[in-house]
Amino acid sequence: MDNTQPSFLDASGKYTGIRGWIFSTDHKRIGILYLISMMTFFLTGVVLGLLMRLELIAPGPTIMSAQTYNAAFTVHGVIMIFLFIIPGIPAVFGNFFLPIHIGAKDVFFPRLNLLSWWLFITGGVLAVVSLFAGGGPVDTGWTFYAPYSIRTGTDVSLAVFAAFVIGCSSILTGVNFITTIHRLRAPGMDFFRMPLFSWSLYATGWIQILATPVIGITLLLVICERFFGVGFFDPLKGGDPLLFQHLFWIYSHPAVYVMIIPAMGVVSEIIPVFSQKNVFGYKTIAYSSLAIAFIGFFVWGHHMFTSGISDTSRVFFSVITFIVAVPSGLKVFNWVATLYKGSIELVSPFLYTLSFIFLFSLGGLLGLVNGALATNIHIHDTYFIVGHFHYVMFGGTAIAFFGGLHYWFPKMFGKNYNERRAVIAWVVLFIGFNLLYFPMLVLGWEGMPRRYYDYLPEFQTGNVISTVGSWILVSGLILMLSNLVSALIKGEKAEMNPWDGTTLEWTISSPPPHHNFEKIPVIEHGPYEFRRGAGGGGKK
Repeated sequence: MDNTQPSFLDASGKYTGIRGWIFSTDHKRIGILYLISMMTFFLTGVVLGLLMRLELIAPGPTIMSAQTYNAAFTVHGVIMIFLFIIPGIPAVFGNFFLPIHIGAKDVFFPRLNLLSWWLFITGGVLAVVSLFAGGGPVDTGWTFYAPYSIRTGTDVSLAVFAAFVIGCSSILTGVNFITTIHRLRAPGMDFFRMPLFSWSLYATGWIQILATPVIGITLLLVICERFFGVGFFDPLKGGDPLLFQHLFWIYSHPAVYVMIIPAMGVVSEIIPVFSQKNVFGYKTIAYSSLAIAFIGFFVWGHHMFTSGISDTSRVFFSVITFIVAVPSGLKVFNWVATLYKGSIELVSPFLYTLSFIFLFSLGGLLGLVNGALATNIHIHDTYFIVGHFHYVMFGGTAIAFFGGLHYWFPKMFGKNYNERRAVIAWVVLFIGFNLLYFPMLVLGWEGMPRRYYDYLPEFQTGNVISTVGSWILVSGLILMLSNLVSALIKGEKAEMNPWDGTTLEWTISSPPPHHNFEKIPVIEHGPYEFRRGAGGGGKK
């Protein structure tokens, strides 16, 4: 399509300069704002994680006190979970590409979209401020478990309120995406003509709307408990700490799928392009997103197998945990079937995607070990859980995020990055990732508890390997980010369709024009049938 509009980067509005960005209601600019702020929070969390691993390189005190270590792993968890992993892909790529994928000019509530970003930034700033105010950094862990969270003298109330504000941002984003999909699809685009990434955002939006209010109310109850001593969760006042765990995980386990379903959507977009085939089992992948979202509401109890709930409920939650693996397995099967006999091109976005399939599948299988009652009792609250969690979340969501960033970078910024450096960064990152997290699985299986500041001497070898892995992983991150920043500054101009993609975003210029399309397109076929090479020139 020929466009006469300026790109969204060059378009002028009511404001100019920095105000033209932070007060913009353009979904693409808001996506870029999320990208910048999330990468800032992500790098802060990486530094904290690096310091924690350095502390654990040897038994006994190394570079920080026990109290500082408790604060470090809490803030690391809060930042990574609430400010990067949960909102990451929907807020960045969802904001940028959802309207384009469905042939719309913007999201349905543009001003609400901007408010979501401001709430996200406000919550992030409050979380950082909680490090320096009053009683010191919160030391509860990112789960804020009662009754410790209602008794500790650290700044739990401010940190909890920060998470509450971020939750409000998440709800507004979910409302906006679902309304946009229902009301702004281009003429002719029914649900089964939407790209699979849009399907993943649709399923995610429902979880955000239905589950997030539960954690919001729970966090408000914690604040009431701390200020007014109401007695919701304090056993000394007749409260029930188990109630907190139920409410927390009723949100937080579906939130795991808020983190991973959009990542699956990104992977579903990348695989067909670099295997030169249409995606295998489109409807199966689409329905499985909804199935994961639905079943995900019923598995929270597997976090509480050792908390004292009844044997019957433990069996129930264990069985449901196994069932939720079925739609996830269907997705992996369809991705691999798409690759079968495909014309594979091993470029950086695709390498990150293959990494996702390997790391997520391994993390998912470890999740079944965790979901089985007998083995869960053995590994509960050990380093095995830390390793499993990072294989699923970092190896799944963050790796898919990096894959999506490399895939859509030329479209978002109109610049090409250095492909050779991108591949080298991927190799370093992949090696560092496995050196960092695989030893944790062994340490946990051998009995090393998680969240502990110190450990027995027999666990030192595994911890040294893990710490060295963290250095290699960070080196890979530095290589990757420096390559992308360098491309922004002096990269060559990208073509409209450098990957020979077949979805709607590749039919408009790079970077996209201000209003996305000259005319709203009329859709007459499926989402992956926009002609290859339209306006492009083949892969570079």
